[in-house]
Amino acid sequence: MPEGRSAVCGVHGQRVSACLHQQRKSTHARALAPRISSWLGRSTEAATARPKITPHTVAPTLDVPKHIARPPYASNRGSSPSNAGYEIHDGKGLKKMRAACQLAARVLQYAGGLVQEGVTTDQIDKKVHQMIIENGAYPSPLMYAGFPKSVCTSVNEVMCHGIPDARALQKGDIINIDVTVYLKGYHGDTSAMFHVGEVSEEAQRLCQVTKQAMEVGIQQCRPGAKINAVGKAIQDFAKQHRLAVVGDFIGHGVGRVFHAAPWVVPVANHEQDVMEVGQTFTVEPILVTGRPKVKMWKDDWTAVSADGGLAAQWEHTVLITPTGHELLTVVGGETTASKGF
Repeated sequence: MPEGRSAVCGVHGQRVSACLHQQRKSTHARALAPRISSWLGRSTEAATARPKITPHTVAPTLDVPKHIARPPYASNRGSSPSNAGYEIHDGKGLKKMRAACQLAARVLQYAGGLVQEGVTTDQIDKKVHQMIIENGAYPSPLMYAGFPKSVCTSVNEVMCHGIPDARALQKGDIINIDVTVYLKGYHGDTSAMFHVGEVSEEAQRLCQVTKQAMEVGIQQCRPGAKINAVGKAIQDFAKQHRLAVVGDFIGHGVGRVFHAAPWVVPVANHEQDVMEVGQTFTVEPILVTGRPKVKMWKDDWTAVSADGGLAAQWEHTVLITPTGHELLTVVGGETTASKGF
């Protein structure tokens, strides 16, 4: 999940990451990195051919069995803890981190297989919730700063933090499913895009370029590299494809704490932090077909593109190794089900 509206905020000004925001009930934090919107044209299809996503009924929060270990914030509804410190994993911690990330990847793969016309995002949430607890884990988004569901489902122009509800998926929709699990004291975090039947060329291109942008950012990850190299690479790549990167939501350190340093801003920025062996963090850019301006729903979670342009996001948890990096949220070389891009 992106930090900011998801996991970061209150650090170096106020950052927002792509999955649950820490600064609810206040003006949305904006990344300090420079914006890139003025030169970009608006989406040719977005607001005209597609009806906008609107809020639907949200079912009650699901229960988690008492024997399952919970993160500290789960027992204090409305809290949104963030840790500004870095975490370097030892051997024992890394083993637990791998297990959490592998479970998150398997859950995401399963969730992607549920995507089809007529299925509601609430139904996806229920099945994801069940798989997570059956594996002895806690769904990290649940009650993070009061978030009412176990997964984030962001459809079409929803940038991130979409709350699963009674809206049925429709042919031509694209959806980001963002899964984070808390297993034996560690969080594993990942997300991917999926499509409902045949989608427009614009949507397909957006999702593919966004995935490539994430991969280009990840390629910068190695010991001694500056964390800001990730954002510059992502932004440069997006510009080449005439798409905009949303700077309001950022990647974040993840481990025993859901959202922590380092803050991985997906656009050019002045962060001077250096990557270290044993660090784990997410790379999770959001790209849009129109302008990267954010509009928030009244639920104070759902972030949509202000002009109705389509949005896409991909996410991996990355481990810095002595020789470079490793993707922890990969299962058998695949991160999505057959309906993914």
